[in-house]
Amino acid sequence: MNEEYKAQQIEEKIQKIWDEKSTFRAVEDPAKEKFYCLSMFPYPSGRLHMGHVRNYSIGDVISRFQRMQGKNVLQPMGWDAFGLPAENAAMKNKVAPAKWTYENIDYMREQLKRLGFAYDWDREIATCKPEYYRWEQWLFTRLFKKGMAYKKTAGVNWCPHDQTVLANEQVIEGKCWRCDTAVERREIAQWFMKITDYAEQLLNDIDLLEDWPEQVRTMQRNWIGRSQGVELQFEVAGGDAPLTVYTTRADTLMGVTYVAIAAEHSLAKKAAESNPVLESFIQACKTTSVAEADIATMEKKGMATGLMAIHPLNGEQVPIWVANFVLIDYGSGAVMSVPAHDVRDYAFAKAYGLPIKQVIYPADGSDALVQQEAYVEKGVLKNSAEFDGLSSEQAIDAIAAKLASLNKGEKQINYRLRDWGVSRQRYWGTPIPIIHCEKCGTVAVPEDQLPVVLPEDVAYGDDVGSPIKKMPSFYETNCPQCGGKAERETDTFDTFFESSWYYARFACPDAEQMLDDRARYWAPVDQYIGGIEHAVLHLLYARFFHKLMRDEGLLDSDEPFKRLLTQGMVLKDGSKMSKSKGNTVDPQQLIERYGADTVRLFILFAAPPDQSLEWNDEGVDGAARFLKRLWKLVATHLADQSAIARLDTAKLTSEQKNIRRKLHETITKVTDDIGRRHTFNTAVAANMELINELVKFNDDSEQGRAVTREAIENIVLLLSPIVPHITQQLWNELGHVEMLAEMEWPLCDESALVRDEIELVIQVNGKLRSKINVAVNADNKAVEALAMADAKIAANLEGKTVRKVIIVPGRLVNIVAN
Repeated sequence: MNEEYKAQQIEEKIQKIWDEKSTFRAVEDPAKEKFYCLSMFPYPSGRLHMGHVRNYSIGDVISRFQRMQGKNVLQPMGWDAFGLPAENAAMKNKVAPAKWTYENIDYMREQLKRLGFAYDWDREIATCKPEYYRWEQWLFTRLFKKGMAYKKTAGVNWCPHDQTVLANEQVIEGKCWRCDTAVERREIAQWFMKITDYAEQLLNDIDLLEDWPEQVRTMQRNWIGRSQGVELQFEVAGGDAPLTVYTTRADTLMGVTYVAIAAEHSLAKKAAESNPVLESFIQACKTTSVAEADIATMEKKGMATGLMAIHPLNGEQVPIWVANFVLIDYGSGAVMSVPAHDVRDYAFAKAYGLPIKQVIYPADGSDALVQQEAYVEKGVLKNSAEFDGLSSEQAIDAIAAKLASLNKGEKQINYRLRDWGVSRQRYWGTPIPIIHCEKCGTVAVPEDQLPVVLPEDVAYGDDVGSPIKKMPSFYETNCPQCGGKAERETDTFDTFFESSWYYARFACPDAEQMLDDRARYWAPVDQYIGGIEHAVLHLLYARFFHKLMRDEGLLDSDEPFKRLLTQGMVLKDGSKMSKSKGNTVDPQQLIERYGADTVRLFILFAAPPDQSLEWNDEGVDGAARFLKRLWKLVATHLADQSAIARLDTAKLTSEQKNIRRKLHETITKVTDDIGRRHTFNTAVAANMELINELVKFNDDSEQGRAVTREAIENIVLLLSPIVPHITQQLWNELGHVEMLAEMEWPLCDESALVRDEIELVIQVNGKLRSKINVAVNADNKAVEALAMADAKIAANLEGKTVRKVIIVPGRLVNIVAN
């Protein structure tokens, strides 16, 4: 065995063997328990970053461990390849997005292979390939015919620089997350998916996700936002259509002092026709984000319309205001405003001198000074006519019943969740498979004409915008119904569309249909790994897509991911690594300097996977030193050419038994750390402790070498999911020909855990003075005698009289003397 650990040579050799043997190729086998492990696939931006390395190292350890548990494991990899970053990079570099994307995929694939991840590369997919996206087009056409997909004009966040719609989460402090341009509020015809039809299922099935972090489950519940309230109508003085509002606090209805409507509301537009100042205000609102987070923190602005709303119960008239915090697509675009009992309404009323009418008072009779701040708690009603004296809970029911009797309202369950806007106005995405015909209207592309292929050979000029909107060769077509001239839809799908079902396509990437029986075999994913930043939208959309595919008969499970692990960020100097901060670490340079195993070991040992990891160059050096120490341990052991005798546990000395007990305690701990707790750092630490004991265990006897060999071989097995290259080489050096990936995981020998002796602490007057080993079955008299015979204890008792000896079985002996 070479005494020097040459990481790069070893890793290149082992990876070549894996490729030749197709070691990680997954084949469906109904006779074996399956295990599908998946890490969120990367956007092919050009090269891996340390966040990728951490994510994929975690998944690889779990996959390799489960394989050694005897399960049929699938671990695939692919590319989330569509999206605006590729398009922006293409414009900047004057190159087609397809070329830029495919070159990045090739580079990053080699990086992943260099790290030794156990992927089944036969299942690789790229979402920008027509053979992938044709099936989401197929599903969309089916959903369109069912009414689950539709187009309507909606208020959106618009980035004037990137010329596209932004999701609320892509608006940061009113600006585009990519280019930092101030977003505008626009009304644009958009395609939507009726995710709200599944709101109740999506909410209830969160209870099935027992192995998801509670934080993520809470975030999903909050995003769906189920509430029980009352929908009611305010008539508009002058004969306009009534305003419909929804409230969860019907008990405050008698405290309404104004009604606020969105700038896009029809009443606002009507009022602005004769009011240039109001029209100017409405136009200004169009530069406001529609993201709820921004609306919550921005300055609340408004303007009176001159119109009055009629209270549904007392007939009083209250003014109708246009307010920048009311969104047209949330509810009806109108809200009843109760300044005394709502913080936002209070701030608005104070700003514009509107009345504040208190109708809820503390139940304990104390004062609530609503002229100083809103009183938002529930309590007892006053100033509420026939409802005075009722508690808030009683009043909600009573007022709802009153409104129902007058045909002016009813109880209703509402959701914060809104239908998913899936269309984007940029080029590099999946074409939406719709044809627009003047005669036939909106028509789905027939199945035999799918996929609608996105042209990849495009040229970019200096103007921003989608090339296919300027390509008659793409958008000019014939209507599949009447045969007349028609135009293709030139919007493309939101890239969340592709990432919402990729996990299922990995099961059958070559299927001549969306999914086949292989997807039923592998789904759901048993272990999913990814960042907490995807806790809401990606996971919610994937759950929605799973239920859509289930209802199309493509899958037979309700949820896509059984167990979820959200890994923490990789930090440097206290902040997240990013190119803009100049604090990134290039994995490629580390691999070339230290080898992949060192990088993997450091990233897994530095912190528990669900916590942030602070980058530390010294930690990388420490990981490299540990692997060299492991290599030296095996080399030193093999330098003695003596044959290894069969281990005979009946002949072991006390010290040999101690080493063997430490080994099997380590097997138990590492098995639990990796398999259940997913705390890979403590699994590594346990092996380090065992190696420390082995280094001190200098026993060249026949059974001593047998104990050492057993420990070394098991250390190699225990570390193999974490550092698979060095352990495979060491396994071969130890005389084995098998692939470690095909070996069984070590089992604990329970008999090795049984102790013949235990260590007891010896105290004199409560202070630690010595330690002794005694037989497990020694009685108190024998224990006392051994304690008194200890040289250190005898020295401490010299000249003193022993008054009492206290023995705590299995723990300590305390000698009281003076």
